[in-house]
Amino acid sequence: MKRSAETATATPDARGYFGEYGGRFVPETLVPALDELEAAFSEAMADEEFLGRFAQLQATYTGRPTPLTYASRLSEHLGGARIWLKREDLAHTGAHKINNAMGQALLAQRMGKRRIVAETGAGQHGVASATVAALLGQDCHVYMGSVDIARQQPNVFRMRLLGAEVIPVESGSRTLKDAINEAIRDWVTNVRDTFYLLGSALGPHPYPLMVREFQSVIGLEAREQVLDASGQLPDVCVACVGGGSNAIGLFHAFRNDESVDLIGVEAGGHGIASGAHAARFADPSLGRPGVLHGTRSFVLQNQDGQIMNTHSISAGLDYASVGPEHAWLRAEERAHYTLATDEEALTAFQTLSRLEGIIPALESAHAVAEAIKRAPTMPRDSVMLVNLSGRGDKDLDTVIQQLEGEL
Repeated sequence: MKRSAETATATPDARGYFGEYGGRFVPETLVPALDELEAAFSEAMADEEFLGRFAQLQATYTGRPTPLTYASRLSEHLGGARIWLKREDLAHTGAHKINNAMGQALLAQRMGKRRIVAETGAGQHGVASATVAALLGQDCHVYMGSVDIARQQPNVFRMRLLGAEVIPVESGSRTLKDAINEAIRDWVTNVRDTFYLLGSALGPHPYPLMVREFQSVIGLEAREQVLDASGQLPDVCVACVGGGSNAIGLFHAFRNDESVDLIGVEAGGHGIASGAHAARFADPSLGRPGVLHGTRSFVLQNQDGQIMNTHSISAGLDYASVGPEHAWLRAEERAHYTLATDEEALTAFQTLSRLEGIIPALESAHAVAEAIKRAPTMPRDSVMLVNLSGRGDKDLDTVIQQLEGEL
């Protein structure tokens, strides 16, 4: 396994780089705002009062710790590894996004910024941002591609019910990439009084580090829970990867455990050959290092450097790049990345629902699809930990349309 001396610390350098990935690629007008954010985050993470309030709200509002569920029927059905599910779907708002949204909203409050802008694809980060803004009395504006608005109507209604303004984005592919573009434009224009509550472990430094720290509670809890439940560390940890926040939150607690394989699952869409996918690492013809939304990472781009359109049945995985720490973990061969197609995710969605009574988000179903493929190849005494990043209520309309009456 290729490892560097930095791998053990997993801390970006002073310029915000994980190895050759990360950094800041932003207009000059945003540099002071990022410097201010970095200083405020560093101070907050050393402030026991801030950390105590965050922990208290996580326990009394978010609903942490989330449970670890043994998927006994799925494990027996597959006939291999014992599968444990980290239940982020049971967190308030129905996904892991609330962890990061709560942390950043408290930071915005600490910085005296009452106006929040956010982006969303599947809607879960938008809902989480609207939720914490309502809790803390902040003004929330959420940018969302019109394609995603059409396929995530329940979450759009929830955001509006919570008092947020949902702003449709009609440019480009009208999905997550374009929503991020518009949120950043808003932030540049209103940087003095606005806090950009970025939803995944990407963007310019310090966002990848900050989001990881707020999401690391997933892995810290899961590590203790799986040891208590099974008496051993997992042999493999599996999580879906769009921008990568739920995966980096799970992986971080296990990154120094050499015996634990870390597997990220990208959106394979209609398959690599079709070109309709969001598999940054799996498509060598298009995925290569580049800059998108203020950070250097792996990006789907053509030979001229133009960002490619993506596709996934899952709105939350439909993104042309990935967080820089994931690119670094892959380069270090500490984590490995595979894919699940739309069809495989739909099958996993139904399988988990019928065998365990748990309806996963389509994002999470990609991780379940990898478990379905991988578990039968593993010994029966091995342990697989799968991060169930969200629940599937938001995706029922999409699934009904895809299955065309089969249910």
